[in-house]
Amino acid sequence: MVPENTSSQSIADLRDFPITRKWPPVHPDRLQLYAFGTPNGVKIPIALEELGIAYEAHRVPLSDENVKSNEFLSLSPNNKIPAIIDTEGPDGRPIGIFESAAILMYLGDKAGRLFGRNARERYEIMQWLMFQIGSVGPMFGQFGFFYAFGGKDVQDPLPKQRYLDEVKRILCVIDQRLDGRTWIAGDYSIADIAIGPWLQTIPRFYKADAETGLDQMPRAMAYIESFSARPAVIKGWDVFSA
Repeated sequence: MVPENTSSQSIADLRDFPITRKWPPVHPDRLQLYAFGTPNGVKIPIALEELGIAYEAHRVPLSDENVKSNEFLSLSPNNKIPAIIDTEGPDGRPIGIFESAAILMYLGDKAGRLFGRNARERYEIMQWLMFQIGSVGPMFGQFGFFYAFGGKDVQDPLPKQRYLDEVKRILCVIDQRLDGRTWIAGDYSIADIAIGPWLQTIPRFYKADAETGLDQMPRAMAYIESFSARPAVIKGWDVFSA
């Protein structure tokens, strides 16, 4: 349990980050998280819950007044969530990090867990983490837009079909990968924390199990069920649900 009293040093350290003027910390002795309840945003509270790292979550709505504010851009210049500030950086000094994959690797290194026990395991995890960054996230996100959200009313069928085809292909890759496996890269890892929330979007938000063929992929379905049942995953989604 982290003490409720905060140190003057932690407060002073955080004052060096302009983002704290827009989202003031209540617990400056904890890692500061700036995110929202999207698949990318919930990766980090899931990881923090899994690793037992104390944190303070700041809800950053995706409107321009927030993600394009000078304060947010000072920490995340690509105006995307999530981002963190850790006052206990690797050299004992505060560090700010943006991009979910970079944050996941940082947290795995910091805690010495969920990021492999040796170089071989780390590279196994990293390649699937890169797979999520380069394929799962972009394609699932675009499919969701054209299938379930703002783009669903676009009359041209080409965009929706293009992203649907890619999501089907990616799901097949994942389903095949899970043959004889419980998790994506050996033991449960940051690769699962990166991929799992995006897989959850298919049944949870897009309601596209049949459309994507997910309902015909028992290994992927079992994976989603196992991932969704983890207490840290449930908590990670709940952090920004209010």
